[in-house]
Amino acid sequence: MRYDESSPPLPESSTSISPDRPWYARRSTLVVAAAAIAPAALAGWVLTEVLSGGTSDDSRPPRIVMPLAASAAATSASAAPSASAASSASAAPTPAPGASAAPAAPAAKGTLAGRTVVIDPGHNTGNFKHTTEINRQVDIGTNRKECDTTGTTTNSGYMEAEFSMDVSRRLRTVLEAKGLKVILTHEAGKERPFGPCIDERARIGNEAVADAVVSVHADGVSAGSRGFHVILPAKVKGGGADTAKIIGPSRQLGERIAGNFARTTGSAPANYLGSGTGLVVRDDLGGLNLSTRPKVFIECGNMRDAKDAAQLSSPEWRQKAAQGIADGIVGFLGG
Repeated sequence: MRYDESSPPLPESSTSISPDRPWYARRSTLVVAAAAIAPAALAGWVLTEVLSGGTSDDSRPPRIVMPLAASAAATSASAAPSASAASSASAAPTPAPGASAAPAAPAAKGTLAGRTVVIDPGHNTGNFKHTTEINRQVDIGTNRKECDTTGTTTNSGYMEAEFSMDVSRRLRTVLEAKGLKVILTHEAGKERPFGPCIDERARIGNEAVADAVVSVHADGVSAGSRGFHVILPAKVKGGGADTAKIIGPSRQLGERIAGNFARTTGSAPANYLGSGTGLVVRDDLGGLNLSTRPKVFIECGNMRDAKDAAQLSSPEWRQKAAQGIADGIVGFLGG
């Protein structure tokens, strides 16, 4: 994504991530040990709630507030969150197990046959030549935004659109080998010279009745900002957007991907947003707002940082990125 509207938040410390399940919910099998660690386990989860304000679907940085403290110590050391921020965070609860709100609960282990995954390669290499078309406004439920953006590039000119397509194709290969049906929202240079628009990208996943949808991107913030992050949908309702049913399963999907991506690539969660969790909640992305299926975005790294760019430009690292995302998807689906 291209970020050019405001400066990113100050760097925050990162935390380790478990590859196979949410790192905030680990427990010991020993009762005594569980009692000993209970206070820490209950200390809280940092939910990074992102307010609207960007003017394109995936091109500008959000304003970020921290409605919940990461720990009891952090709570005592910081000011109490605003009422509006706390309300925004509490408005997006994870549905209870078995609740009808979840459209695609993880299946029993080993049941991948017949499941469908939609992979959305961010942007299109032809977007640079079709700025008029991609600047056309489309409805994202809560407001109107550009059809698409060009995406960013490394300082040497390697396009985010090239990166996202390469990783998406590698990801498709890995998932198909697991027996999953995989649909790409587009294949640049084959069937369309630009786009598709963000509303169409969401519609493709919806019409496929996908069990999981992942949009692949790379960030474009200032040098020194490093690491990956996974973007989760906020609770949004307006126009054609209503994310209430996908918030819970989308978070499960995002947590699985974040943990496995960190393990497989060796990358750390972003040091410039997400408070080291690798997870960010946003309500300004049409691709998430309009989705009716569990969906996340992943920003695999920062193309404007030399060290991250070197990884993103490496075919070997891109294969690891695809494997990490695939492992997260498979884990979410119960494989």
